[in-house]
Amino acid sequence: MEEKENNAPIDVTAIFKKLWPHRKTYYKVLPAVLIITYLITVCIPRYYKCTVKLAPEPTGPSVSGSLGSLASSFGLGSLSKMGNLDALNVEIYPDIIESMDFVADLMLVQVTTKKGDIKTNYYTYLRDYQKDAWWNVIKGRIIEWIKPTPKDTYNGEEKISVFNLTKQQSEIFKSVSGRIRCNVDKKTDIVSITVTDIDPLVCATIANMTCKKLQEFIIAYRTNKANIDYEYYKKLTAEAKNAYVKVRKQYVTLADANQDVMLPSYKAKEEDLEDEMQLKYNVYTAMNTQMQAAQAKLQEATPAFTVIQSASVPIKPAGPKRVLISIGMMIFAFFVVSAQIMINHRS
Repeated sequence: MEEKENNAPIDVTAIFKKLWPHRKTYYKVLPAVLIITYLITVCIPRYYKCTVKLAPEPTGPSVSGSLGSLASSFGLGSLSKMGNLDALNVEIYPDIIESMDFVADLMLVQVTTKKGDIKTNYYTYLRDYQKDAWWNVIKGRIIEWIKPTPKDTYNGEEKISVFNLTKQQSEIFKSVSGRIRCNVDKKTDIVSITVTDIDPLVCATIANMTCKKLQEFIIAYRTNKANIDYEYYKKLTAEAKNAYVKVRKQYVTLADANQDVMLPSYKAKEEDLEDEMQLKYNVYTAMNTQMQAAQAKLQEATPAFTVIQSASVPIKPAGPKRVLISIGMMIFAFFVVSAQIMINHRS
């Protein structure tokens, strides 16, 4: 035999009749929840968000044809770029931004608040000028009273050494990872950098500087070997030129001092200097050619970035959504009270 399930419809009218006599409870609870929730959210500072988007230049051959298209359609960007031998692809950009060395560079950035009352480096701004909810402030003071930490005297004049961070410095560094987010679209390789801060101008400044420093880091990585080669050949070219100029001066001096001399010894010395001068010139020409080739290779290795969306000072805060949170808590309180009434007055 087939079992029949009795899915009785919900009788909204019956539920309403049971709840209506207790309407005064809602009159008391819901406004109280609204007021309390709003007062709590008011204590949380408003924050702003700024997003920068850039598209890096492809760095190597990729899987072409239907396989690459299929991989991209399923979000498998690494498969479509498996022919790329560059170790620094866009998928590790978020790890670069979260690295200690990268954050240490950001700490030196000079920031100014929108009101103009604070002008300092980013580290000092995070350490001394960050607003927080009153319960977090009290919690921090209690922890400081129980276990005081040495005062941080860093003034922002030099880069912080990540090798031996203090406890306070480590906490500030970790907080940056929550303020700066980097996401990579696996299909398009577009890099999105989002910065959150309580001040809109600081927010836009750090977003802009994060984008610039990321580009500088990638350029330095990709051009490191080519730059070393260029500097090497540049040094050899300068040395070869100095050697050539030195021999040429010796030849000119000898020729000027012995214009009417026809002695075989002079002729032999003159020929030796001519040969040496020609040899030095050939070396200088060869090194100069190598230097120019290395310079061209350096330019070729330098990646290009296209900024799709530049930093802009946000006008409206991104949160907290105080009204929405309050309404959500009221709805939650309504269902809790209704459930409690239905349980207590079951017939």
